[in-house]
Amino acid sequence: MPHVRRARRPIPAGAVLATAGALLLTGCGSGKAAPDDPVKDVRDKLPKAQRSAGALRIGMDVNYAPVEFRGPDGKPTGLDPDLAAALGRILDVRVEFVDTPFDKLIPNLQAKQYDVAMSALSDTHQRRDALDEAGKKAGPGVDFVDYFIAGTSIVVPKGNPKGIKTLDDLCGKTVSLQQGTTQDEVVTRQVAVCARAGRPLTAHKLDSDAKALAEVASGAAAAGLNDFPVAAYATKTTDGGARFEVTGGQSTSNPYGIALRKDDAQLRDALARAIDQLIRSGEYDKILAKWNVSAGAAQNAVVNGGI
Repeated sequence: MPHVRRARRPIPAGAVLATAGALLLTGCGSGKAAPDDPVKDVRDKLPKAQRSAGALRIGMDVNYAPVEFRGPDGKPTGLDPDLAAALGRILDVRVEFVDTPFDKLIPNLQAKQYDVAMSALSDTHQRRDALDEAGKKAGPGVDFVDYFIAGTSIVVPKGNPKGIKTLDDLCGKTVSLQQGTTQDEVVTRQVAVCARAGRPLTAHKLDSDAKALAEVASGAAAAGLNDFPVAAYATKTTDGGARFEVTGGQSTSNPYGIALRKDDAQLRDALARAIDQLIRSGEYDKILAKWNVSAGAAQNAVVNGGI
C-alpha cells in the first residue's frame, strides 16, 4: 500500500481462515501431561538476529489514523502500533518504529533498513511477486503474515450531495486518494471502466490520505477512496462527524499483512505463531475493540493469504 493499504476474504470477519503456523501442542512425558508454555515456544522460534538485538525494527508510515498515527505525545499509536507492541511482549523484544513514506516501505525493507513493514499494507499478489503495472517482474517480492481484513470505502461530503453509492457513480467526476495504495489500484481500474463508458474519471493521487480527504472537504473532489477503518474514523472524528460520510458497501476486501523479505522465513513463521498466540489470549480482540475495528478481525494468522 502500490500503498494498496490491506486474512483472505470476501468471507465474513468471523469466518475461519487457513492457519499459517502449526498448532502449539501440549507436551507429554512419562505418561503425564507436561505444563504447556505456548509463549516460550513462540519465543524459541524467533531468529537469533532479533533475539541478540533484543528488538524488532518495523517500517511504518505513521500517518493513517486509526491504523497508525501520532498521538498527543508525538509517539506512534493506533491499531498497528498496539498490535506490534503486543507482539513484542510475546516475543520478549522491544519494538522500534521507523517512520517511512508508504511507497518506500517495501523498497526500504528490501534494503534491510528494518526487519519488517507493518503499515496497513494489503497482501496482494502484485506485492508478493513484485509485479509492476504491466504485470512484469520488478524485484524479489515479499512474504506477508496476514492479521486483519479491510475493504475499500467511498467517502463523500455529509449528505452525499452527488448521490454517489458505487464505483461506477464516480464516472464523470473527480476522486482523491493516496498514491501507492490499494485504492490507487482500484481507481486505476475504474478509470478504464469510465473511459469505456465515455464518462472520464479524474483521479487526484496525493502523498497522504489527509490531503485526499481535504480535497473532498473543499469540493475539489466529489469523493475519496480509502480503507474502511480509516474512512470510518475520519467520518466519526472530523468536525464531530459533521463533515463526511461513508457511502455504499466495502469493496475489494483483502488482508493487511506484515511484510517480510522472502529469505526471512524463520521470522515470518515466528510472527505467525505470535499473532496466533495474541488472538488466543484475547488481547487481539481487545485491541481491535479499542480502535472500533472489530469487524476486521481475523481468526488466525495466514501466510500470503491475499488475492
